[in-house]
Amino acid sequence: MKGQNPIEEHPVKILIVDDKKENLLSLQVILADQGYEFVEATSGKDALRILLKSQDFAIILMDVQMPLMDGFETAELIRQSDKLKHVPIIFLTANMNTTDYIFKGYQSGAVDYMIKPLSAEILQAKVMVFTELYKKNRELLLKEKEATALNAKITKANEELAAQYIAIEKYATELKKKNTELDAFTHISSHDLQEPLRKIQTFTNIILAKEYPNLSPDGQAKFERILYSTNRMRELINDLLTFSRTNITDRIYENTDLNIIIEDVKEALRENIKEKNASIITELHGKINIIPFLFIQLIENLVNNALKFSQKEIPLQIEIKSRIVSGEELQNDKLSSAENYCHISFKDNGIGFEPEHSEKIFGVFQRLHSRDIYDGTGIGLAIVKKIVENHNGIINATAKPMEGATFNIYIPQK
Repeated sequence: MKGQNPIEEHPVKILIVDDKKENLLSLQVILADQGYEFVEATSGKDALRILLKSQDFAIILMDVQMPLMDGFETAELIRQSDKLKHVPIIFLTANMNTTDYIFKGYQSGAVDYMIKPLSAEILQAKVMVFTELYKKNRELLLKEKEATALNAKITKANEELAAQYIAIEKYATELKKKNTELDAFTHISSHDLQEPLRKIQTFTNIILAKEYPNLSPDGQAKFERILYSTNRMRELINDLLTFSRTNITDRIYENTDLNIIIEDVKEALRENIKEKNASIITELHGKINIIPFLFIQLIENLVNNALKFSQKEIPLQIEIKSRIVSGEELQNDKLSSAENYCHISFKDNGIGFEPEHSEKIFGVFQRLHSRDIYDGTGIGLAIVKKIVENHNGIINATAKPMEGATFNIYIPQK
């Protein structure tokens, strides 16, 4: 039965030894209804044979006067076995009425004796004492085995943890090395790579300023192309730096007003917004818990993306809304139902994209259009996604060609 005590699954065994069948039956009648399992032996040799096969007896009830091998000899032989010497023996006899006889019984290994005719109540009480003691000992042995098994599991778990700790330390060392390499790359990107570009730009601008009239149309076009390419290379390096820094930034959250962030972005992109005749409409609920300077980068990249992919014939309109909503209400497998989220929707009326590209647009260097048609490095939305992930949030996009795009951002709120 499920949940049953393993001690109670096997009944307590009692070995009864007597050369007379009627005595064996009498003992079983006295001890009946106690849940004991009786094993009969009709001689000392028979008892030894049984004990060689099985040693799990709670007690041995043995008659002293038996032919060939009496109870004393049998008890002495039993006591010589390491596995059996702890099994208690009670002698049952009609003649154990002298001090020498009693002493011989104890000397041969008995723990108690009873004189026939037996008192049923006393026999039941004595047997109960020893069987309960046997149960307790067996329980202790079982618990000891369980403890040993548990200790083995704990030892194994500790060894696995130690191995994992070594692996983590190794990984941490490798990560530290990679971060050092990343810092070196950042230094190279920010200085060593950009310095030659600055010189190319400087000399190209000097030539275009002083020698432009003297250049052939083809030469003018080539120098303008050089200037365009160097500008684009600097933009790409700056975007890559921004993307790498997004991964390693310390996450210091502040309770920040989204209105202030959007106003900062509008001021930074004022000329671009004016050029596209764009309007930004907001409907914000107030402050949210975010990393402010990263969120400025996020909103700026989304606005830049909308400006870049606006329709030529239609004035660009951007709608930014926010609300606090429970994860349970959102019913999104990627969000916890136990948390609250700030849902920010960013919608524009630009050229949009095919719905099957809704994941691709967040990849690094992923472009849906030729560079000749729409300029850019293909990193802007990848940075947006990385910033959202740094906030432990998620972002998705929906769109249709020539009907604009909507970006939905979900940021957990404490």
